[in-house]
Amino acid sequence: MLELHNVSVDIVGVPVLRDVHLVVPPGGRVALIGRNGAGKTTTLRTLMGLLPARAGRVTLDGREATALPPHRRAALGIGYAPEERRLFGSFTVRENMLLPAQVLKLPAAEVTRRLDAVFTLLPELKDLAARRAAGLSGGQGKMVALGRALMVGTRAVLLDEPFQGLAPALALRYADTLSRLHQALPAVAILITESNPELLRPLVERSFVIERGEIAPA
Repeated sequence: MLELHNVSVDIVGVPVLRDVHLVVPPGGRVALIGRNGAGKTTTLRTLMGLLPARAGRVTLDGREATALPPHRRAALGIGYAPEERRLFGSFTVRENMLLPAQVLKLPAAEVTRRLDAVFTLLPELKDLAARRAAGLSGGQGKMVALGRALMVGTRAVLLDEPFQGLAPALALRYADTLSRLHQALPAVAILITESNPELLRPLVERSFVIERGEIAPA
């Protein structure tokens, strides 16, 4: 269970999250819906340790994670696919996907097992494995960011605006991938942010709305 306990976050002295409580249960599929600037990305960055909480706590399966840096949270099994993808353009798709596992110094056999599992779930990435990330389309980049998150996201995966900028056909493909992801990894908690609730309605079990840094059930 991934949980924010009454978390408040300031950015450059400005309150962005206000007393947020959010629970993503094991195997749960939760959507966080809100307009641009409402606090969706800040929520994910706080869960991942990229932004500090001014107040409140972050826990994973009851374990305190509030003070842990991002790489330690990844080591606990949290994967993160940011909206802007953050791929290394000079690296191949395979190298981008392997990077977080290598940073965590996972055993070679485990890295291979995880990579094979991701390629099974996302076969298009196997076809793109040798291509430089700089040559990918926006939709392909989104898929690579998802695959990279799955390399470490054994307990929770955070997806920030995964449909943003995708053509309708690519959005449908990505939605199908998320459905298969839940079937293949039923114990992994999934938290997805989006501005359009209709895109996520068939994919999630519960939705929350965030407005001006405060969260309420949808």
